[in-house]
Amino acid sequence: MRHSGREHALATAFVRLADTLVDHYDVVELLQQLITDCVELLDVDAAGLMLADQRGGLSLVSSSSEQVRLIELFQLQADEGPCLDSVRTGRQIAAPDLTEQLRRWPSFSREARREGFLAVWALPLRLREEVIGALNLFRAEPGPIPESDLALGQALADVATIGILHERTIRQQEMLTEQLQSALNSRVVVEQAKGVLAERAGLQMDEAFQLLRRYARDHGRLLSQVCLELVEGRLDIPTVSSPR
Repeated sequence: MRHSGREHALATAFVRLADTLVDHYDVVELLQQLITDCVELLDVDAAGLMLADQRGGLSLVSSSSEQVRLIELFQLQADEGPCLDSVRTGRQIAAPDLTEQLRRWPSFSREARREGFLAVWALPLRLREEVIGALNLFRAEPGPIPESDLALGQALADVATIGILHERTIRQQEMLTEQLQSALNSRVVVEQAKGVLAERAGLQMDEAFQLLRRYARDHGRLLSQVCLELVEGRLDIPTVSSPR
């Protein structure tokens, strides 16, 4: 790629990643584009990417070729390889010559070479102490890749990580907001039910609340649901206020 063309492609890649911070996006499409950018911008022949789930297990998310997909799946099955080591350590893992890694990753090295790759680098998707996956870069020929390419690959992975974690934070905040709003709405219904029960059964508000709690507990029901049914007239006052 000519110098000016590479600069333009590089700028486009970073702008695309930065857009994840201000707009909705498809994570799978984002990561597929990330590995496509890596193959086009870096001195590598193929790339793959794995993400960790909430339980800490790794899953293949994207790959630039069928050969890489098979290697990555084999790596997970064999539980050995540079990607796993990168996620576990949070560091870059370099293997510029897989023929020298037979003792380190015997199964992975044989499989990668069988698929036509003789060198691999794993770059962690990390933000401070949190590692959410790894980007794997493959070459068909042994030998190092430029340090500038490794730095660029890590920078792309880092920005993608920020975008993914930012999206997770937004979803968590939205879920928390919904939970808080639901709690507030439920509290309003509880107060209404206390008032209805206290007025019709001639009780103090505290007494009415304790009866509602007791009824919900005795019948294995949610307090908010019991209160809603009472307010809507689907639950009789005597049923709630009668002795156990």
